[in-house]
Order: sequence, then C-alpha cells, then structure tokens
Amino acid sequence: MKSILIVEDDVNLGELVKFRLQQNDYSVIVVTDGMQMFEQLRQTKPDLIILDVMLPKIDGFKLCGLLKNYDPYKEIPIIMFTARSGEESRLMAKETGCDAYITKPFDNKILLDKIAELLKRSEITDVPAPPAAD
Repeated sequence: MKSILIVEDDVNLGELVKFRLQQNDYSVIVVTDGMQMFEQLRQTKPDLIILDVMLPKIDGFKLCGLLKNYDPYKEIPIIMFTARSGEESRLMAKETGCDAYITKPFDNKILLDKIAELLKRSEITDVPAPPAAD
C-alpha cells in the first residue's frame, strides 16, 4: 500500500483529503505544519507528499525546496496544494522543484489521477539498473 503524507494546516480539509485517499487504498498521515512534517519524515518515508503552500512558521515553497535539496527526500514526489492560482505561485512552485500544482477547491478525480501518475513515474525511476555485463 502506497503511503501519502499530507501537510495541511486546515484540519478539516486535511481529514477530508485523507478520507478520500483512504477510500482509494492509500495509507495516509496528516500533519499541520512543517515541524510536524519533519518529525514524521524521521519516522517513515512516504511515497508522496501533498504540501499546502500557506502554512504557519514556514511556507510550503520553502519546505518543498528543502526537501528537494536533501538527498534522502529529493526523489519523493510533491504535490503543492493551494488556494493560490496565480502564475507567480505556479512559477515559484516549479522553481522549488514540486512535481505538481493543484489548486483548492480541488477536483477529487484530478487529485487522484495526479497521485497515480506521480507514483507510477517514481516507480519507474526507482527501478535498479541491471548489472554490468562482464
């Protein structure tokens, strides 16, 4: 079962997304800020992260940049999840290395399709190289 870490400060929205994902056979953990995210990452490495942009203390753009520049976590696909729909925010998300950008309110099917796409892509890149021929 694939695991997803949701970093969302709106507790109700986090639980709604968790419920939807669990209905689709994902294991889901929800945390409400960046510090909790790092605490959770020390315990387990998720297959994908859904990261809100507007979080207390440190925003999602900075968190995404930190994760994408740190070897143990840089390969984890990250979906930026935000109410910001402007081009400037999309560009900033891309610059920080996020893999997808979904705006709130979100379409459940779009979110599920993007998760499936990113997980499939990460499985392809995780395939070990064949041994060298002698």
